[in-house]
Amino acid sequence: QVQLVESGGGLVQAGGSLRLSCAASGRTFNNYVMGWFRQAPGKEREFVAAISGTGGRTWYADSVKGRFTISRDNAKTAVYLQMDSLKPEDTADYYCAAGPPGTPTGPRYQFGYWGQGTQVTVSS
Repeated sequence: QVQLVESGGGLVQAGGSLRLSCAASGRTFNNYVMGWFRQAPGKEREFVAAISGTGGRTWYADSVKGRFTISRDNAKTAVYLQMDSLKPEDTADYYCAAGPPGTPTGPRYQFGYWGQGTQVTVSS
């Protein structure tokens, strides 16, 4: 079992930055691939970024490459999403997720644990 709690959301102007945090419970945190997803009003949830258990591999959606950075601190059982150069289209609820080892962008991969989400609003 893994419990995830996101924080760090808020209101920011376009071009600004935010850093989301996700605190995880569980003794085997470093075994999990960790990911961030987002869901904008009226839209489906979409993948944003993911990081392997060791932190050695990362994956990003094309829409955030070069602007967002995912990282993790296994000693603190936490994962972060640094969001820079924010755009109004980044406005969404952001969710932290945990899944088994593997390639999180694969067609059959599934994240098994989800947080409650944190809201990010980017004003123009």
